[in-house]
Amino acid sequence: MKTLFPVSPKESLPMPPPVGHRRSSAVVYGLLIVLLLAAMLLAVSLGSTPIPLVTIAQVIVNGTGLFHFQPTWDPSVEIIIWQLRMPVVVGAALVGAALAVAGVLFQGLLRNPLADPFLIGTSSGAALGATISFVLPVAALYDTFFPLTAILAFIGALATVLFVYSIARVGGRTPVVTLLLAGVVVNSVMVALQTLLLTLFPRNDFSLQSLFNWLSGGIAVTGWWQVLLVGLLVLIGLLVASRLTRVLDVFALGEESAAFLGLHVEGYKFLLVMLASLITAAAVSISGLIGFVGLVTPHVMRLLLGPRHRVLLPASALGGAIFLVIADLLARTLIAPTVLPVGVFTALVGAPFFLFLLRRRRREYQW
Repeated sequence: MKTLFPVSPKESLPMPPPVGHRRSSAVVYGLLIVLLLAAMLLAVSLGSTPIPLVTIAQVIVNGTGLFHFQPTWDPSVEIIIWQLRMPVVVGAALVGAALAVAGVLFQGLLRNPLADPFLIGTSSGAALGATISFVLPVAALYDTFFPLTAILAFIGALATVLFVYSIARVGGRTPVVTLLLAGVVVNSVMVALQTLLLTLFPRNDFSLQSLFNWLSGGIAVTGWWQVLLVGLLVLIGLLVASRLTRVLDVFALGEESAAFLGLHVEGYKFLLVMLASLITAAAVSISGLIGFVGLVTPHVMRLLLGPRHRVLLPASALGGAIFLVIADLLARTLIAPTVLPVGVFTALVGAPFFLFLLRRRRREYQW
C-alpha cells in the first residue's frame, strides 16, 4: 500500500552531503543574502531623486523604532522610500523568489531542464484574466486595495492550471507527457480567446498600451497591501515547498522508482503542480509576465550547489530575488526617464546568459 511519504527515507534517498559541501553551501547562502540586501538598498537609492545609502539606512532604522536618528533630510525623502520605492523593491524580490522556486518545482517534478513556471498555462491564463480586466469598464471600482487586473490575473492563472490538470488526467493518473501537451493546447486556446476579446471589445490606445505593458512584465505595486498579501501567499508556498524537497529528490529517480519506494506519486504530483502554480499566480498578479527568472535561476544554482533540492530550493529563492531586483533597477534607470519592460529586459539578459552557461558547463551539469 502506498503512503504519502516514502516508506524508508534513509534507503530511498541519497546519503547526506559531506561536511565540506555543507560548508560551501553556507558560504553561497551568505553571499546570496549579502547580495540581495545590497541590491535592494541600491534599488531604493537610485532613481529620479538619488538618496544616499546612509540616509536610507537611517530612515529604515527609525522606522523599526529600535533606534532614532535625528532627521537631517527632507521629509519627502521618507515618503519616497516608504511609499514609492520600498514596496516596488520588496515586490520585485518576492516575485523573483516565487518564480525561481516555481521553476525548481516544475523542473524537479517534470524532470525537464526546460520546464518553467509558465509551462502548463499559468501565463496564458493570467494574460486572459488581465485582458478581461482591461476590457471591462469597471476597473476603477476595484482599485482601492487591489487592482482588478491583479485579481483576474490570479484567478485566470489558477483556473487554467486546474483545467489543464483535469483534462490531462486519465484513469486516475496524470502522465507528464499528457500534462505538457494539454498545457500547449490550452495555451494556444487562451491566446486565441485573448485576441478575440481585444477584437470584439476594442479599447482606447491608453488601455491597449497599459495591457501591453502588463504583458511585457513590470512590478506594478501601488501600496503595501499588495505586497503583504502576495508576500503571505509566497511565504506560505515557500514553506510548504521546503517540506517537499525530499519528495523532489525521489521524483528525480523517475515515477516508477518513486512509486516502488512507496511515494504517493499522483498525490504529490497534484500537490506540486498546484503549489508551483499558486506562487506563480501570486507573483504575476503584481508583475505581469516575466520570463526566464524561473528558468535561468535554478540552472545557475544547480551548477553552483548541485541537484539536491534541500540546498537548491532556498538558494534559488535568493538568486531569483537578486536577479529580479537588479533587473527592475536597470529597467528603470538604464535609459531613464524611459522605463523598459522588465520582462523584455530579463529575456534579453537571461537568454544569452543561459545559453552561455549551457555551452561552457555542459559537461559538469548534473540533473
